[in-house]
Amino acid sequence: MNATSLRGSLLAAFACVLVGGSFTANSVLGAYPYAGGQFLRYGAACLLLLPWVGRAGVAPLRVLKRGQWGRLALLAAVGMVGFNLAVLAAERSAEPAVPGVFVGCAPVVVAVLVPLLSGRRPRRAVFYGALLVAAGAFTVQGWGRTDVPGIAFSVGALAGEVGFAVLAAPVLRPLGPRLLSCAVCGIAALESAAVGLSVDGASWLRVPDGAETAALVWQAAIVTVIGFVCWYMGMQRIGAERATLFSGLIPVAAACTAPLIGTGTYGVAQGVGSALVGAGVALGSGVLGGRRSAARVEDDARHERGVVVHGDVTAAGQLHEPRARKDVLGPDPLAPHEKPVTGAPGDRDGDLGHVVPEQHAAARLERLPEPGRVPQRQRLGDHGLR
Repeated sequence: MNATSLRGSLLAAFACVLVGGSFTANSVLGAYPYAGGQFLRYGAACLLLLPWVGRAGVAPLRVLKRGQWGRLALLAAVGMVGFNLAVLAAERSAEPAVPGVFVGCAPVVVAVLVPLLSGRRPRRAVFYGALLVAAGAFTVQGWGRTDVPGIAFSVGALAGEVGFAVLAAPVLRPLGPRLLSCAVCGIAALESAAVGLSVDGASWLRVPDGAETAALVWQAAIVTVIGFVCWYMGMQRIGAERATLFSGLIPVAAACTAPLIGTGTYGVAQGVGSALVGAGVALGSGVLGGRRSAARVEDDARHERGVVVHGDVTAAGQLHEPRARKDVLGPDPLAPHEKPVTGAPGDRDGDLGHVVPEQHAAARLERLPEPGRVPQRQRLGDHGLR
């Protein structure tokens, strides 16, 4: 696992731990109007993110197409407002473990859906890791009493969790994590207000008491602002497939924090489930992938059918000069004189999941041009490597 993948994994894991640890705040807001609470949470998060984004940072919003604005609205409606509404509706007739188990299946769905949408096969390691994560989430939470409406709303919660990752990928590239988080929070606040006015009427919003205020501040500032930005920064680095694996840490974090507030215990089942989640994350994220140090084009939201280059091949300078960064698919944009290419040296098929083996890369390095011969960089014309 290279440095970019490691940072992306840590960011995604941290975001999911924040969400899992926020269940205490959710319990405090049980008596507060749902739509009003979502409006205050997302509205406050949007206001907190605006200074972080800056006036110049909102410029990409001006060039978004109508379809991209529609995707942002759908992301907020499905992955944020709809997801929370589905979870609350499911818990009216089902025990909380039931929607939790369905949401725990999100890594499996994303591991299959994202590759199919991009025209490639699912990665076996990611898929098998997702199965372990789902099994671990089920073991941690168990199963509970439910009925048909409870299952239906739980499926809706699963759709919201999947949509939160899949719908964001195409707009993450032009907006970036901070602006994307700010935009969807603002849209989600407006959608929550519309739901509250249509469902609860004049009672959709009231002044929260002290405990409710503290819970809303925690959700807005910590879970939403920090959690969303970390999540999308992680997804930008490792892709939606691998980032969603870390959603299995949500029930694990909830199980670990439950004994601290006296709402649950951490027993053998929680320990076994946590181990399964950890094994699934390690397998799917590449920690258990062996010694294949070659770079792999992931489903990074910044590129479409990009380039595979070994980490030791220089990109911008002379062949003997060290690279400024070892990251293969880091978030940094191309330099002005560099352009993306559709394939890499020695990578004839250009598949997204194709790996350039270590020994092949070494063989290419042994064939570096001798003095007086035309360097490989010049033979490629004006296309730079990254």
